[in-house]
Amino acid sequence: MNTLKTLPLVNDASRRNFLKISGAMGIAAAITTSVAACGGPASTTTGSATNTAAINKDLTIEAGISYALSTGFDPISSSGATPMAANLHTFEGLVELHPATRKAYNALAASDPTMVNETTYRVTLRDGAMFHNGSPVTTEDVVFSFTRVMDPANKSLFSQFIPFIQEVKAVDAKTVEFTLKYGFPGFGPRISVVKIVPKALTNFPVGSDQLKAFDAAPIGTGPYKLISAVKDDKIIFEANSAYNGPMPALAKGMTWLLLSDAAARVTAMQSGRVQAIEDVPYLDVDGLKAKSNVEAVQSFGLMFLMFNCSAAPFDNKKVRQALHYGLDKDAIIKKALFGNAKPASSYFQEGHPDYVKAKNVYGYDAQKAADLLKEAGVTSLEFELLTTDTAWVKDVAPLMLESWNKIPGVKVTLKNLQSGALYSDRVAKGDYTVVAAPGDPSVFGNDADLLLSWFYAGDTWMKNRAYWATTPERATLVDLMSKAGRASSSDAKALTGQIVDLVSEEVPLYPMFHRQLPSAWDSTKLSGFAPLPTTGVSFVGVGRTA
Repeated sequence: MNTLKTLPLVNDASRRNFLKISGAMGIAAAITTSVAACGGPASTTTGSATNTAAINKDLTIEAGISYALSTGFDPISSSGATPMAANLHTFEGLVELHPATRKAYNALAASDPTMVNETTYRVTLRDGAMFHNGSPVTTEDVVFSFTRVMDPANKSLFSQFIPFIQEVKAVDAKTVEFTLKYGFPGFGPRISVVKIVPKALTNFPVGSDQLKAFDAAPIGTGPYKLISAVKDDKIIFEANSAYNGPMPALAKGMTWLLLSDAAARVTAMQSGRVQAIEDVPYLDVDGLKAKSNVEAVQSFGLMFLMFNCSAAPFDNKKVRQALHYGLDKDAIIKKALFGNAKPASSYFQEGHPDYVKAKNVYGYDAQKAADLLKEAGVTSLEFELLTTDTAWVKDVAPLMLESWNKIPGVKVTLKNLQSGALYSDRVAKGDYTVVAAPGDPSVFGNDADLLLSWFYAGDTWMKNRAYWATTPERATLVDLMSKAGRASSSDAKALTGQIVDLVSEEVPLYPMFHRQLPSAWDSTKLSGFAPLPTTGVSFVGVGRTA
């Protein structure tokens, strides 16, 4: 595999060296000792994880997937866990990050991006690359793929990850040139967030029938083609025989069973109906050990509290802080997650290269919660907690209510919704007060700038969901993040600390805990499989042996 060799992978001046990140996080997916180094428990594994038998490319891979299809597949907007995982197999960027190791490698790029000067890079396309419909990948497709993400009218979730790009243009039939607004040495791995799409199928207005069709039946350049996707049923893929990149399909196809019900997922694994499942219920880890490999990998993956900061009394940070102090996180983690998480002491999980302990660490303190509510002038607080219907979240939520309802004057009710319905029907309309949900932007990358940008940059979360964008504190946060991205090593460390302190003080959206992600697989039937340190599952470089 053609890994990036000649370019700094993340801004060394901002002390976000990608190799350190890979060592601390990504390699933990495959190397047990690295998991402990991440601050999480040692991996729980059984049997041999190495399968040396010959791969049979005539076999298919079957997997049990935890999350529902909450969005479509168009990579300009797709952010649901399952479609994102699917897109890892069906689309490519110029550069990709391996899902398990998190190491950058050249995908549609023929070689490492060339630095012309501090603010100019050139990328040459791999010869013979084709879309699933047989059309060749052109530099026009590449330029269009980036500009459609960058266009504010398209409101792409991913534009906030590439604010440093000023312009993208074709130099010739094989070369694309990027002009940057400012030097960004992490250019190589960061452009992996933009997947290349065929301009002919996507150059249509937002909401058009053509884009809706592409969103449902995407055409990419990846090792697998998406054949069909049925909500709450399954996704079917077949190998892309025309693929000539570095990570070809090693199976005839894949069938992903969408099993949001935890018991159904475990049963499918135990019966041999599937060879792997993600999101193993913590209660079932020991039971699956008898016949499967089980490994829990420490992740950034968090469960957060998000407030409607435009709705009183949640426009008062003391009320938001009170609800964090009012949660007995240790008890919740022990009872609902069987110890497989750690209460947040920062925006980043302990062990992350950019970890810095926050000014405010919200240990359980019911009296402090009550005092803060009193200081905010709140004597009676009744609200509905909205959560996603993910199995482990549904286990956590009642325990949250148990903690909060012990606070004098507080009464909380609960409603679980599918992720799509929660965000489109309630959050986007401002029809909520408090949300508890999972999030894991580390699927896109693992440096501090990216992880912070997901929730705190752009309009998606702070403007359109938390309704916190017009506050002076948000303006300060954006300024600090901009400075941190360009700062020297010593300055960046101090700025990151200020950022963490600010979000821990204001908590418009802030983690309750970071959890370990358990996966199970049959190592007698799969070769090359590794559990991910991010939400999702990957069969990139994985084949069937039996």
